[in-house]
Amino acid sequence: MESYRMQDASTAPAPRPRPRWWTELPLLALVYGAYSAGRLVARGDVSTAVDHGLAILRLEQTLHINFEHPLNRLFTARPSIGIPADFAYASLHYLVTPVVLVWLFRRRQEIYRRARAWLMTSTMLGLIGFTLLPTCPPRLLEARHGFVDTMAQYSSYGWWGNEASAPRGMGGMTNQYAAMPSLHVGWAIWCGILLWRHSRNPYVRAAGVAYPVITVLVVMGTANHYFLDAVAGAAVMGVGALLARPLMRLADRIAERFSVRFPGLAPKTEAPAAGAESANVSAGCETSAGERIPGQRTTSADAVVAATGGTSRPGSTTPAGTGASGDGAPAATR
Repeated sequence: MESYRMQDASTAPAPRPRPRWWTELPLLALVYGAYSAGRLVARGDVSTAVDHGLAILRLEQTLHINFEHPLNRLFTARPSIGIPADFAYASLHYLVTPVVLVWLFRRRQEIYRRARAWLMTSTMLGLIGFTLLPTCPPRLLEARHGFVDTMAQYSSYGWWGNEASAPRGMGGMTNQYAAMPSLHVGWAIWCGILLWRHSRNPYVRAAGVAYPVITVLVVMGTANHYFLDAVAGAAVMGVGALLARPLMRLADRIAERFSVRFPGLAPKTEAPAAGAESANVSAGCETSAGERIPGQRTTSADAVVAATGGTSRPGSTTPAGTGASGDGAPAATR
């Protein structure tokens, strides 16, 4: 039984290489750059985007879920609410999401890789949504539809101009019609779930619940998204979570084939930490069926072997040729 356990431990799979920040940072920058470039390219036709926006608004009005109307009126009438909301819309998704990623990388290595895959997959799905369904946000609809662009109304208080959250003079470098789905909401849900599930601090967990809720209110109150945009953002994150594990397995298979073909470029696993026990306790050394550990006591089976004139096994405390009685006389004379 013990030998079986030793063999099982010795054939355990090798530990997965730990992600390194100097490889993670370029990867995330590459994905975000591709997302930004794709979002910019997928501008679509303006009239088509307006038609999509009006269709969403009519559907919400039919279902009585056009919550963005009363929220936008509140944010417009109350600068004490509208201005902080604009700052939150323009900055939090650029700050909170990277902070959560870094926290996972440093403190929760066991879930970091899957969380990263979840975020990246969902972001790419969002880009597909922008491409297939360019949508005019409420703030860019005609005034008769009842929306006010709070980012433009309070632009003198922040760094943004009249074109969403882009810095002044850089609005032309953004896609103003990428409203469906809302990745502001999607990324906030990602952050909230991870903070709630993996933080031990009750205040951080409470923030994990509050952050997505506040984000949903902010994107609607500032007239940047419809309520259904927020629902679509949550749906995209759900699909991304389902696809993350299969995509990780696919990436592992590709990496395995790459390492076989180019062994010199394969990532190396970390050496065990000081004081850590080796998985193979025998360290490759095994004893044969009849071999005895030095100093081990003689058993009754050894006494029987000696009494019949057999040769004692190595390591036995009874000298060869000694009788079972242990009196030192040769067996033949007794």
